[in-house]
Amino acid sequence: MSGNASSLIEEREALSLLEAAAEARTRAYIPYSGFAVGAALLDAEGGIHFGCNIENAAYGPTNCAERTALFSAVAAGRPPRSFRAIAVTADTAEPVTPCGTCRQVLAELCAPDMPVVLGTIRGPWRVTTVAELLPGAFSSAQLDEDRARKGGDRP
Repeated sequence: MSGNASSLIEEREALSLLEAAAEARTRAYIPYSGFAVGAALLDAEGGIHFGCNIENAAYGPTNCAERTALFSAVAAGRPPRSFRAIAVTADTAEPVTPCGTCRQVLAELCAPDMPVVLGTIRGPWRVTTVAELLPGAFSSAQLDEDRARKGGDRP
């Protein structure tokens, strides 16, 4: 079964990104959950930034694959909102979706219409967008509005 890439991302590019996400998944550090997730983020220059989930016994410091890829790209000097697409995959029956925290980070660092390829190493996949994953996302606009009401400047 394959997804419908429609006009968001070419099927060839989506499948290539899913393959890269599957490769990243093999690097996951998952001693507690055993649930490996991989992500591959495509930047504006065509570079791919890999992410995998990295767990911690304290759970709170655990980092998901999507955030690992995004943070890695930003740390490598890629500007927020310059990314072209991200793929996420796991060994699930249906395509895996980002958690709520990752959806918020995607909303902050990516364009609302950026394609998000959701997949499974078993084959099924589909394409959505950042905005579809988190409609009504909290953003800097709310912070700016609050500061403006208070007469403060943005840091």
